[in-house]
Amino acid sequence: MTSGGARRDVRGAMAAAAAAAEPWQAAGPRRKRRPAARCRRAREPAAGSLEAEPETDSRVVLRRIREAEEDLLLSDFWSLALEHLEQLKTPRGTLSKALGNLHLDPSPEASDAAPGSLPGEPLVPGTCHLKCVCYGLGNFATCVIARNQLAFLLLFLEKCQIPRRHCCVYDPLFSQLEIAVLDGLGVTVLRENEEGRRSVGGEPTVFYMPHCGAALYNNLLWGNWSADALSKLLVVGNSFRGLEERLLARVLQKNYPYIAKVLQGLEERGLPQTPRYTDVFNDTSVHWFPARKLQQLPADTWAFREEPDYRDCEDLEIIRSRTRGPPAAGLPAP
Repeated sequence: MTSGGARRDVRGAMAAAAAAAEPWQAAGPRRKRRPAARCRRAREPAAGSLEAEPETDSRVVLRRIREAEEDLLLSDFWSLALEHLEQLKTPRGTLSKALGNLHLDPSPEASDAAPGSLPGEPLVPGTCHLKCVCYGLGNFATCVIARNQLAFLLLFLEKCQIPRRHCCVYDPLFSQLEIAVLDGLGVTVLRENEEGRRSVGGEPTVFYMPHCGAALYNNLLWGNWSADALSKLLVVGNSFRGLEERLLARVLQKNYPYIAKVLQGLEERGLPQTPRYTDVFNDTSVHWFPARKLQQLPADTWAFREEPDYRDCEDLEIIRSRTRGPPAAGLPAP
């Protein structure tokens, strides 16, 4: 090899090392960021690792969740997010009457309760009739993004005075360790993959679905496809307007018809963006469906009730269930 070739090889190696050390940056600004990729399940641990000792590792995971709650509680993002939620209860009534049970005013007992404290009962017993369903958290034991999203859910339940036992949680990626941690936190862990097809059963319900695939939101809408049921939903998840912007109209209408049909009947407010939690809550909005807007949709909107079929859908971001049954309704029997 010539000396010139050797110098080029050295310069190339130095450039590669420098590139690896520097964080990647986009070439220019984007109009809207796509939601961050969900955390995937880590590889199976080797014998003798922390996960091989469930009791010890559960304590570690719980400690990290509490730390995430404490950090989030003190952040600008949390205070700004609460302002956004409180604005949903303006005198104009933009939040449907069915969701008027949201308790967002601070309670005298709130300052005395440690974040994430058990058993997660409402601060004022008997005042809350909301349910909550959470899909798509991912592996919070190993992923910081997922852990911060779980911390938000726990603080949200506490702020809205929703008992943790009234919150159903599911992700097909959950490990046995994570299921044990969630059981310990007092939430209800679903054991079957509903693919998002859960009916509210006439009860006001918050669906917390951070960074889920579009098919999951589409399935949720199909499972509640009536003006009465949709008016009882509040969905915290990927921006439906963002999906409309990113997808071709024909693709949205063919693959996700229920999202396409409901766009004229929803209200949407994006969660605030702060540097620290950009990758955790980017492209995340609060969606609700006022009865007055749903009633203004064409009558044939509700006649379309075909079950979603994703056989020809590319890049389907959903883990399918091995067994398919009717849409689930309400909470499972104790």
